[in-house]
Amino acid sequence: MLRRLIANWVYGGFLAALLLLVLTPVLAQGWPLALTLVFLVIPTYMLHQYEEHDDDRFHRAVNQLMGQGRDVLPSRAIFLINVPLVWSVNAWVFAAARSDLGWGLIGLYTLLANALVHIVPAVATRRYNPGLITAVILFLPLGLWGSQAVLAATPVTLLQQIVAIAVAVGVHVGIVLYVQSNVRRLRGRGRAA
Repeated sequence: MLRRLIANWVYGGFLAALLLLVLTPVLAQGWPLALTLVFLVIPTYMLHQYEEHDDDRFHRAVNQLMGQGRDVLPSRAIFLINVPLVWSVNAWVFAAARSDLGWGLIGLYTLLANALVHIVPAVATRRYNPGLITAVILFLPLGLWGSQAVLAATPVTLLQQIVAIAVAVGVHVGIVLYVQSNVRRLRGRGRAA
């Protein structure tokens, strides 16, 4: 059962995103605009994950680009990064933003960082990468608009800014370091054989 969940999580996420978007007008009734934009990070990220991971696109692209065909970002790691990590962090960010809106910058800055992770390589290589379309049409506008809305709606502490930037950058750097460590490990195995 876990194997099937790891292989198919993205489809449940896509359907959950559609449900959350349909329910947003009801759920967000009475919320300030900035909080609603923080909430929208959750379904927006799920839609992005669908573009990235449908048909195992991101897995294949990373393994081809960084692993030269070897599995340097296993499906299990992709599942753990996207479901327990991304979904739970976004849920925590929204819950924290209900008490102190400044914490919403974590999710919004993460959208912007992820957009750059897709856009910069696409410009450099002049090629599509899985997740690029939603990064451009969803992440950039929501990240910029939401960040501006939060900053205009509430005083944001220096700690909140630092944590938001650290999480946004740290998550992406962590994934790259993980993949690079797997590349080195597999190269070491290849030399030993």
